[in-house]
Amino acid sequence: MIKPASTCLAILFACTVQIVTAQTSVNKITVTNIGEASPSKIDGISFTPTGILRTTESGGTKSIKVIETPVVTKKSPLVDAANSVIENLSTLQYKYAMMMNVEVESLKNVSLLKFIDQWIGTRYHLGGTTKKGIDCSALTGALLLAVYGFNLPRTARQQYDATDHIEKDDLQEGDLVFFNTHGGVSHVGVYLQNDYFLQASTHGVKISNLDDRYYAKRFICGGRVTDNKTSDIN
Repeated sequence: MIKPASTCLAILFACTVQIVTAQTSVNKITVTNIGEASPSKIDGISFTPTGILRTTESGGTKSIKVIETPVVTKKSPLVDAANSVIENLSTLQYKYAMMMNVEVESLKNVSLLKFIDQWIGTRYHLGGTTKKGIDCSALTGALLLAVYGFNLPRTARQQYDATDHIEKDDLQEGDLVFFNTHGGVSHVGVYLQNDYFLQASTHGVKISNLDDRYYAKRFICGGRVTDNKTSDIN
């Protein structure tokens, strides 16, 4: 049976109203920019740019609340250990590690570095024992007493006689190094590391290298101070 046109139009109108109503319901969804302070809403659901959504009960109505979560970063024990070592290193260790071309961590005797830093650049004066001027054996005597607690005799020759003699390859930090600069044992310095030694030369207190041509030709031997030797002096 064919329905009248008016009936079809009525049915069509009713369907249209339902569609418009549904569309209107959908159009109630509003979206705002996530960068804005006000939250976006979809049928009562609230959103924020960051955080974790947690459902709570409020007056029988479900609402969604945003909570922030802390960012947790994991630290490597190796990185922490390395940072701790670096923080504990002093400016003097970096300074003299560069001068002597050695690893910073190898310069562990901070007292020695402080002594060097206090005296380096002091002018040379034969017979001098102060910051106004000092000679080679006075410098070595002052260093071994201040840093290692050894009391040495005054002259380079006397210090040579008061030590156990060693070869260059056996030198260690704090050993003396003796040279023949103008006949016999006439100059002395203190060995540091990597063939470098501290001395009071005619150019003042400075750090030099045993492999430098001048010192390599005049090197006699090293001298190691022992408790037995220093007790004899005292």
